[in-house]
Amino acid sequence: MAKEKSATKKLIRILIVLVLIVIIGGVIAKLAGWIDGGAGEKEVDTEIAELRTITQIVSASGRIQPEVEVIIRPDVSGEIIELNVKEGDFVREGELLLRIKPDLYEARIDELNAALLTQRARMEQARATMLQAEVEYVKNTQLYERNLISELEYLQSTNNYEAQKANFRAAEYQIESARAQLRRAEEELQQTVIRSPKNGTISRLAVERGERVLGQAQTAGTEMMRIARMEQMEVLVDVNENDIVNVSIADTSIIEVDAYPNRSFEGVVTEIANSADVTGTGSADQVTNYKVKIRITTPHNLDHASGDFLAMNVSETPQADFTPDFKPGMSATVDIRTNTAYDVVAVPIQAVTVRDFSLDRNSNDDGENSSTTSMARRSGNGEDFRRVVFVNENDSAKRVEVETGISDNTHIQIMSGIEQGMEIVTGSYRILSRELENGDKIKVRSN
Repeated sequence: MAKEKSATKKLIRILIVLVLIVIIGGVIAKLAGWIDGGAGEKEVDTEIAELRTITQIVSASGRIQPEVEVIIRPDVSGEIIELNVKEGDFVREGELLLRIKPDLYEARIDELNAALLTQRARMEQARATMLQAEVEYVKNTQLYERNLISELEYLQSTNNYEAQKANFRAAEYQIESARAQLRRAEEELQQTVIRSPKNGTISRLAVERGERVLGQAQTAGTEMMRIARMEQMEVLVDVNENDIVNVSIADTSIIEVDAYPNRSFEGVVTEIANSADVTGTGSADQVTNYKVKIRITTPHNLDHASGDFLAMNVSETPQADFTPDFKPGMSATVDIRTNTAYDVVAVPIQAVTVRDFSLDRNSNDDGENSSTTSMARRSGNGEDFRRVVFVNENDSAKRVEVETGISDNTHIQIMSGIEQGMEIVTGSYRILSRELENGDKIKVRSN
């Protein structure tokens, strides 16, 4: 019985050793490529390189605003006693907008008129005194020439005459000052009546009748309303410093407004800021942007332009009759067409990847040099990254170094390395970016 147990244990040990040998042998054979034919074909997607027109796009977002918007602030302070407009009204140049209570300014004019009359009376009094001093001066001059009065009396009359002439001139200047103050008071009285400086729409109304407003004599004054040309709207966007160098005046653009999904509008760049807006200064999140204004050239807000607010009619072809009604502050996204290349060889953007050519040199070195170069590469030195495209050549991936140009949202211009008609590997991303190497066998995935 003991012999049978011993034989059984020995058999089990032998079987365990055999199983381990088979497993280890299978792993070695798998790694060596003795089984499963080694590394198999990689399944990829391909496209044909073709001639295309590539338009480089700079995308940015911002808000809609009127091209021309006038802020109305009062020049004088007071209570609004008359308000003739409401927000959204169309007004024409010279039309009465509101009145500010004029009582204080009328009283000021009455006061200055009285002061002017007083100054005129004083001037006449100074004139009479001057004439009297002149008579005395002429008389004393004649007597002095005859040696009938002393030189002291003569000099006193002379000085008195000159002093009275100066008093008369001062009275004249005081009258001019009083007249200037009166003109200013009359101007302030006129400023209690606010009229529209131009044709436009009341885009914002910030005051009500009975409200007191502050004039801008010492401060900025109360913002009462804004008048805008609603049929001349633009988009103010922030363009990053890396993209602003590609944007030029008169570049066309496509505008998408959040309020009108699935629609696009045309625009043109009219103004590019020279100074930057920097946020997060001194931190890792610092962003430098430049303001760019894009005029909306698609007809819009036509009812505002004419002053007639017509109800929107529902027609059988709304796309043909559609006219957008943009309002200040609406969010918008723009794609600025900055550069265009016509009939150039182009491939999908994802087909262009990067490879380190220093690895090729490593494989050609002897053991010592290879080890040294490998250490340099791992430490971040000796790298040689280049842009490449993989071409399907007899079911093998051929790596081709390329020089690229501008790109749009889907394709990139190939300036050298690829010709029209070549079959280019375009995917998948994982295979292109990490796995695919020069000479690998590939299989085109069927659509």
